[in-house]
Parts: sequence; C-alpha cells; structure tokens
Amino acid sequence: MLRITELKLPLNHADEALPAAIRKRLRITPRDLLRYTVARRAHDARDKMDIQLVYSVDVTLKDEAPVLARFRKDRHVQQTPNTGYRFVTKAPADYAGPRPVVVGAGPCGLFAGLILAQMGFRPIILDRGKVVRERTKDTWGLWRKGVLHPESNVQFGEGGAGTFSDGKLWSQIKDPRHLGRKVLTEFVKAGAPPEILTEAHPHIGTFRLVTMVEAMRETVEALGGEYRFENRVDDIDLTTDADGTRHVTGLHLHTGEHLAASHVVLALGHSARDSFRMLHTRGVHVEAKPFSIGVRIEHPQSWIDEARFGPCAGHPDLGAAAYSLSHHCKNGRTVYSFCMCPGGTVVAATSEPGRVATNGMSQYSRNERNANSGIVVGIDPARDYPGDPLAGIELQRHWESLAYVAGGSDYKAPAQKLGDFLAGRPSTTLGSVVPSYKPGVKLTDLAECLPDFVITAMREALPAFGREIPGYDHPDAVLTGVETRTSSPVRITRGDDFQSVNTAGLFPAGEGAGYAGGILSAAVDGIKIAEAVALSLMGMPARVGE
Repeated sequence: MLRITELKLPLNHADEALPAAIRKRLRITPRDLLRYTVARRAHDARDKMDIQLVYSVDVTLKDEAPVLARFRKDRHVQQTPNTGYRFVTKAPADYAGPRPVVVGAGPCGLFAGLILAQMGFRPIILDRGKVVRERTKDTWGLWRKGVLHPESNVQFGEGGAGTFSDGKLWSQIKDPRHLGRKVLTEFVKAGAPPEILTEAHPHIGTFRLVTMVEAMRETVEALGGEYRFENRVDDIDLTTDADGTRHVTGLHLHTGEHLAASHVVLALGHSARDSFRMLHTRGVHVEAKPFSIGVRIEHPQSWIDEARFGPCAGHPDLGAAAYSLSHHCKNGRTVYSFCMCPGGTVVAATSEPGRVATNGMSQYSRNERNANSGIVVGIDPARDYPGDPLAGIELQRHWESLAYVAGGSDYKAPAQKLGDFLAGRPSTTLGSVVPSYKPGVKLTDLAECLPDFVITAMREALPAFGREIPGYDHPDAVLTGVETRTSSPVRITRGDDFQSVNTAGLFPAGEGAGYAGGILSAAVDGIKIAEAVALSLMGMPARVGE
C-alpha cells in the first residue's frame, strides 16, 4: 500500500475528483487503482478566496512496485507506514507479581491503566475525585450555583481536566512509534467519532468524552483492573537499601487505608498542589518549571470565521475556525494564544476555595455563540519565582486569590472589555460581546489581579493580533481572568528508565509531572510509562529514550 500526501483539491470538489486526482498524481489508469482510503484531511485557508482541502490517502494498486520505483525520490509518495501498536511485553498467564498502582484517572492515568490491563498486569487505579457522571454534577454545581467541591471539579475526578475542554486530540510531540494512533484508535473503540482518525485537527468535546471515559473504565475492569474513586493519596512509604537506593513500598490513602505498592505511576494532573508538596517533603526530586498566566478572550465565533475563511465561512467542511497567535514583546515576554476553543464557553476551573481560575471548553458541535482562547504570558522560574521548587504554585494561588476578590468573592470572575483594558480603565458596561463564563462575571479592572509585566505585554500584543486577524482587538471583545493552569508549575524529574531520579518505583507521568501538555500528549506519555512499568515488573530494561 502506498501513501500519497499533500494532495490538494478545491473546497467544493465532487466525489469523483479525489480518485481522479490520485490517478493523475501517480500517472496510472482506472484499472490500476484498486481502492483508496483517506488517511488525513486538512484545509489550507491561506488564500480565503481559494481554500483548498489537503488529503493524505492510502492506495492499493494492481502493481505497486513500478509506481513506487517511479516516485522513489518523491517524499509525497511513499509506502504506507505501519501504525499498528505492538506491546513491549505481556504478563504470563500465571503472573502473581505485584499489581502496579496508577494514581490519577485523567488521560495519562487512563491510558497507563488501559495498557497495563491489556498486558495482563491488573492495575489498581486510584483517583481522589468521583466517577465522571457524579463529577460532572459537582462541576455544574460550581458553574450554576457557585458551590465548589474541592475534590470533585474541573481538575479532579475521572477523566481529568481534559474532560472539560475542547477535547483537542493533536499534539506537536515526536511520535515515531505512532502511539498517538493507538490513543485515537482506543477512543474510537470507546465511542469517539471515526473521523478523528482522519481529521488533521481532531476534537471530541465534553459530552462525548464523558461516555468514552466510562466505556474505557469498563474495558480496564473487564481485563482485571480495579478502580478506586474518592481515594486521595496523602503520603508514601519509602525504604532505603544498603547502597543508598530509595524505593517506594506503599501508599497512605486519606481513608486511612495503607496500600502496599512497589510500582506507582504518578499521573497527578497539573493541579494536585497538595500532592506536589507531599512528594517534595518526602524528598522526591521536584523542580520548578515554566508556565504561563493571563486571561481568556472571547469574540463572536462568526467574527473569527469571517476573518479566517472569508466568503467560505460556515462551510460544513471547514467547521468553526480556530487560530494560533504569538507575539514577542519589548519587555522580553512572549504573549500567545492557548487552548483555543471554537464555538465554546469559558468555564470556572478552580479546585481550591477562595480562588478563581478559568479554562475553555467546547462540545463536539462547536456551535456556541463565542470563540474563546487563553491569551497568556510566559513566565520562568529563574526570573519570576526563584528558589523554592514549589514557588510557582504559590504564585498561581496569589493571583487566583486576587481574582476571587476582584470577582466579588463568590466565584464570579473579573472581566473587562478589551477597549477598556487597552485604555487602562475599569469596565462598567458590556458591549456587543456577551461573556459565557458561569457562574457569571463582574466588570472591573484586570490590572487588580495580574502582574504588571503581564498587563504591559498583553497591551502590546493585542493590537498586534488585531493586525493579523482583523477585528481581534475590537473594543467590545471580553477578557475574563485569570488563566493560571496552563501547565504544571513543577516537574517531578525522571530518568531514562522513566522512574524518579531519586526514588525507584515512582514513575512520574503526564502533564502534572511536567512531561505532557494536552489530552493526546498526556495519553501517549501514559502508554510509555505503562510500558516502562511492565518491563520493570518483568525484570527487563526500559526502552531508553522512547
């Protein structure tokens, strides 16, 4: 089978145009082409008057060898890669060794648990939050009634923070083993739309993620895995060998139970602040890492569609338009868009009482009125929170607490019109853009709850973004604060064997450990960690560097 890439056709092409383009590209007759499947579809909207669909297709030919020889120097005509997943090992049928423990049931923990279960190791998955249906009710309790459940919210519970997001399933990670394909394939098995396997920028949306997470849990349990919800890990047991090597031997749960464990996956998520503190106190190596801080910006989705797609806005093959923006500022900071959610809503994402944090969310349809995105400024430990490895956490808490006060101390969020923000004056009325944040916003001056350097950088960047996307700096656009949970402020450092650099048996994983960012990369990291755990359990060396 051959794969052809960068095959471009007009937006409104006829069905027959694709096989005709294949035959023309390969210089073959209709009899030579036996069948084809679309491997990937994207669009090129750089010219809004002539938007193109861009295909990668896998083709089966009557005689492949002469065609492949003819195009041997053409990187756009190659043999189709083998994207099938192959397990690195399997537990023997009579395996009686220790059961691995996965702490956290977000995308990383979910896939770590799934792969371990598929390999026959019967993992135990712990999560401090609730099953996804109950967690959803608690999350809506904050959004609709202003009632926060500290252990069951956007951050904590089955599915992780990615459950309440746009459900983006693409990443810029290097993936030579096509582990991302394994993730997408498992999602489709669990009920995701099959088109996520072919779309260049696939997404799922919150409602579909809920049912998929449930289906995958059932798969893990059917394979012998065990879930324990509302089981927060409060402490760990460690022992030190004569040679000075430290090992994890057990976990203390907040229920009072002690769980013996020699192989523990730490898939904690980026908001498990108490867990980071506990690990640091126990001497597990933790270091500060960069993250970003800023706001959520909202425009009517129709504005973004028109700016990106021109007269083709609203075309069903294009969907709701997205964007990615970045600007390097005079003060040395970089402002960029983050987690852009077409046709979505801004949501309350705090996990601690007395604090406000925001995030963005979309459903699969992406048909809500507004587009939203984080507009955030990169910050760095050496410059902004030096010394203590956990100082980034306290920085997040500081600005989230000020946002809580600026919003009225009832979980409403502080908000400001863009025109007022640029002019340095508080907002008192809304314009044509209606904010979507629940439980509501309080108009104010966002300078009260953001660092001065962030305000300065954003005031420079937003007009620049308006030159790139006409109307982006419209004075009625709404800014809602604060966006602080862009990524983990710490890294739980691991070595080439995927274990903590100073504590054997601990396998730091995913976004919370500082090794991923987003659903797909976290899930891929979960697969890698599961493989490392399985190899360790079987007494085999880890696949270093993968």
